[in-house]
Amino acid sequence: MKVDYFVVGLGLAGVAFCEELRQANKSFLVFDNNSQQASMVAAGMYNPVILKRFTEVWMAKEQLAIAKPYYKELERLLNVKLDYTIKLYRRFASIEEQNLWFNASDKPNLEPYLSTKLVSNSNPHIDAPFNLGEVYHAGRVDTTALISNYKSYLKNHSQLVSDGFQHDLLQLDGEKLQYQNHEAKHMVFCEGFGLKHNPYFNHLPLNGTKGEVLTVNVPNLKIDYALKSGVFIMPNTTEDYYVGATYNRFDKTNTPTDNGKTELITKLNTFLKASLEVTSHKAGVRPTVNDRRPLVGTHLKYKNLHVLNGLGSRGVMISPYAAKQLFNHIENKQPLNSEITINRFRV
Repeated sequence: MKVDYFVVGLGLAGVAFCEELRQANKSFLVFDNNSQQASMVAAGMYNPVILKRFTEVWMAKEQLAIAKPYYKELERLLNVKLDYTIKLYRRFASIEEQNLWFNASDKPNLEPYLSTKLVSNSNPHIDAPFNLGEVYHAGRVDTTALISNYKSYLKNHSQLVSDGFQHDLLQLDGEKLQYQNHEAKHMVFCEGFGLKHNPYFNHLPLNGTKGEVLTVNVPNLKIDYALKSGVFIMPNTTEDYYVGATYNRFDKTNTPTDNGKTELITKLNTFLKASLEVTSHKAGVRPTVNDRRPLVGTHLKYKNLHVLNGLGSRGVMISPYAAKQLFNHIENKQPLNSEITINRFRV
């Protein structure tokens, strides 16, 4: 098969780049073997504010402007609901946190996202004596439904190779790339933490941060909003809720741990006053970078090899933006945002 692009990896980054290709009528073939699970494990919540410090997410306005129509188009293409608007509240632990919130809401870049009205808590199963603050423009994308349905779409169009990708079988022949009986002009690696095993881009400073999430059953809670305190809790079904997430910089496995489970439940119980049952426990390694910016760009020597990675814990919101940046860089020779280009790590 001869195509315009090979894409390696089908997490949030891979799907986003494939959509750029599809909408530009570029032919492509995707290689995926389910080896990296961060996108599938993610609860999928997005919001424009870093709620630990009350600061704006990098380029939040630009990301949301691209992400909202992107997911709407995916819903149309796949005929499945993906993007759920949901209220998001930040629980205040003190008067001091309230004051920090109000100070942040006065800043021009945060004003569109932070409500200046305190929300009183009336739920007997939530402990919030200092009230709640509402974050606007938040939501949740069902990442499991997105990726599984997108894989089915690619299979139906003979665009998916499900037995993974072996880097040592790739042949670089001038302007074309040869892999087994397939040929392409360009290749984009979207391997998540698997980039550590990529001989062309493993020099990039991808750290990897393990995240664990729980699904818990809380029969009497009955909240229809997401709540962030030491951890977040977010509705999944009527009585089931997502709880997350941990951040472990040392464990690089996808295996759920007792320590992670205990940490999440302990933090949850600081504000949840109800009995719960853990029904699911998952883990994945997020592709993170120290400066909290993606890794996007072209190989210094091989000009038809590219990378789209390092989306961290905000892949739902940033992947459409980063994919568009890379596509326009390759096809239209547009310069990449200087904060995401891999050239920032050249010595």
